[in-house]
Amino acid sequence: MRDYLLTLCVTAAVTYLLTGPVRKFAIATGAMPEIRARDVHREPTPRLGGIAMFFGLCAGLLVADHLQNLNSVFELSNEPRALLSGAALIWLIGVLDDKFELDALIKLGAQMISAGVMVIQGLTILWLPIPGVGTVALTQWQGTLLTVALVVLTINAVNFVDGLDGLAAGMVCIAAAAFFLYAYRIWFGYTIEAAAPATLFAAILMGMCLGFLPHNMHPARIFMGDSGSMLIGLILAASAISITGQVDPDALKIFEGSTKAATHAALPVFIPLVLPLTIIAIPMADLVLAIVRRTWKGQSPFAADRGHLHHRLLEIGHSHSRAVLIMYFWSALIAFGTLAYSVHSTSMWIVLSVVFLSAVGLVLLLLPRFSPRAPRWAEAVVPPRYRRRRHPVAAGGADGADGAVEPSEEERVPVPAGVNGATAIGHRSRFSDRSKAGARG
Repeated sequence: MRDYLLTLCVTAAVTYLLTGPVRKFAIATGAMPEIRARDVHREPTPRLGGIAMFFGLCAGLLVADHLQNLNSVFELSNEPRALLSGAALIWLIGVLDDKFELDALIKLGAQMISAGVMVIQGLTILWLPIPGVGTVALTQWQGTLLTVALVVLTINAVNFVDGLDGLAAGMVCIAAAAFFLYAYRIWFGYTIEAAAPATLFAAILMGMCLGFLPHNMHPARIFMGDSGSMLIGLILAASAISITGQVDPDALKIFEGSTKAATHAALPVFIPLVLPLTIIAIPMADLVLAIVRRTWKGQSPFAADRGHLHHRLLEIGHSHSRAVLIMYFWSALIAFGTLAYSVHSTSMWIVLSVVFLSAVGLVLLLLPRFSPRAPRWAEAVVPPRYRRRRHPVAAGGADGADGAVEPSEEERVPVPAGVNGATAIGHRSRFSDRSKAGARG
């Protein structure tokens, strides 16, 4: 554990220290796209944060290679090299996209090629435990197709959720933390060396996200861009593929009996292994909803819009920071709830805790709908958003002892939907005016 923590800290430190110079480089090279209609930030913000994250990945792998307890990962497995090869390719495409805005089909092709590069070097899914059937060995083509599909889905899920300051990095960090605990339990608790690469990948991924978050929290000074979102999505998928493809379920020896009975009884233990996408269930749900929504409207599934889950949180009245924290909460609940259930599936307390926390999450999610207002005698001690609005009284008279009158229907000014303090995402007339002015010029 000490070596993993050292690797995590070195990765985080390198990423954090390089993000500042990368920001200056992005500004100097003009990697600051104009604000689009679907964006929620007010000022042009540099991208290319993925450059710092990629060098953090390289630093983490280099340090781990020189640590006595982690050096065996590089000697006994080719997976770290496979990960670095695929990561370098997808990172390069992401950098070009941050600068030149590549076509969506080009990025999709690059994602498939990156996954293929990892498959060629041995990072692939070999078998799956299926309830009622047992451990099913996959053919080479089946394993390749499943691996490529998992990588592409995870990359795009993380890319789609990267819409608010600190959202993608924080959610992936939470998912990586849960996956690290699961993989470390398999590696250390059951002494299965094949789980060591996945444990290392998860630790490095946590370091990359933690090092970048201080620069990316609201208000963000730099965005990770596609060079960062596709990179961390690929590493997250590689962690799941590594432990799924290389760890033999029979090596756990948790239950005795037939293969079918053992696999069915040990299903809770295999949940993170068989369904690794549960740790990014929120981004994956956003991806599926986006594809359905855009296809229903006759648009391309890759066409950008303002219908993502984080946009909807802003529209119902949540502030920027609160929307991010709510997404963090649900990601942590799903990831660590799944982890806890895989460890103690017979504990009713785990199920009850998840149900209770889900209820709390729903209350927090719908809180702006209630619009509570404090009584007048308590307005001095509550935040401004809970106070009743006061309106000046015209000269010559006053209605009421407190000098405030309720406006009539004609006097009420409609508030644009989605406006919430400094993070208003309502109608942006200044953007259309600017584009019109540019067109006239």
